[in-house]
Amino acid sequence: MELIQAHGVAMTEFDRRVREIAPDQWSLGTPCREWSVRDLVGHLVHEQLWAPELLAGCTPDQVGDRFDHDNLGDDPLVSWVVAAAAAREAWLEPSALSKTVSVSSGTIPAEEYCWQMTADLAVHAWDLARSIGADERIDPDLASAVLGYVERNIEDWSGSSMFDSPVPVASDADDQTRLIGLLGRKP
Repeated sequence: MELIQAHGVAMTEFDRRVREIAPDQWSLGTPCREWSVRDLVGHLVHEQLWAPELLAGCTPDQVGDRFDHDNLGDDPLVSWVVAAAAAREAWLEPSALSKTVSVSSGTIPAEEYCWQMTADLAVHAWDLARSIGADERIDPDLASAVLGYVERNIEDWSGSSMFDSPVPVASDADDQTRLIGLLGRKP
């Protein structure tokens, strides 16, 4: 699966779960330590708001604290839809993946940034589904693509606070189960 296609599928997977959140589910806990459903969606909205800015060449200093507040407001679904649409549009620009972007850790290829966002969308789609009791299955081709990305990078992330320690899974587990376990979630 090509990266731009994987990003679109991951965004669709997360979007589907956001649209399934019932009014009384926003305060539920999630597999992400200390995050409620609202916090989780807020995290993804925050990330989507940054993408157009960084892909347009802005640095984190130029963006500043513009998005460092509650970006969900009174209608979290609308906030998600607007932020996701702007991010997706920025990624669909013909030269988006050939750029470099400035992030808090330095300058990285936009392709790496897109993989990070794609993985985050995919895994958090599972987290959100688990939290609200929705279908936890993500697209199998997306799971395979993200698993490949995570496997290539997991050693670089070890010791960071990004993920809990990997959870063992059966040797014959499918790619989604392996992905979820590798990122410290209990499938």
